[in-house]
Amino acid sequence: MSKKAAKNSGTDKTIALNRRARHEYALGDRFEAGLSLQGWELKAIRAGRANISESYAVIRGGELFLFGAQITPLISASTHVLADDRRTRKLLLHRHEIDRLIGRVEREGYTLVPTAMYWKGNKVKLELALAKGKQSHDKRATEKERDWNREKQRVMRRGNPHA
Repeated sequence: MSKKAAKNSGTDKTIALNRRARHEYALGDRFEAGLSLQGWELKAIRAGRANISESYAVIRGGELFLFGAQITPLISASTHVLADDRRTRKLLLHRHEIDRLIGRVEREGYTLVPTAMYWKGNKVKLELALAKGKQSHDKRATEKERDWNREKQRVMRRGNPHA
């Protein structure tokens, strides 16, 4: 392994996860987007004060924006800055990716849901997933399958008593 690869291997750290998205939506394609942040937001993220569980992404005027993500400001934030913890933040993607997302969201009825926020080098990245909302029966089926897999693992570990 080269020095550069060894140096970068430990820098991908998760800041925040949206676990509820996996339960509420059927997740499809995933995209990596940059975030346009202010200085106080970066300091708060380093302190672990980010939450994306109630957030979503919207396309307006050919650009992507993140709504509902909460970055709680530090008490020691600068006094001349008015810190809004739930402000709308711009998402940074390539034009061809945005065009592809616009097509999928408008024509096929997908929703853009943030699933993870993480460090990539010294930059904050957001993982977006194209998602379709699940019906309540789909959620129950997913839960039943998860329970069945858990029970299967339990039986496999202790051996089959009925054999």
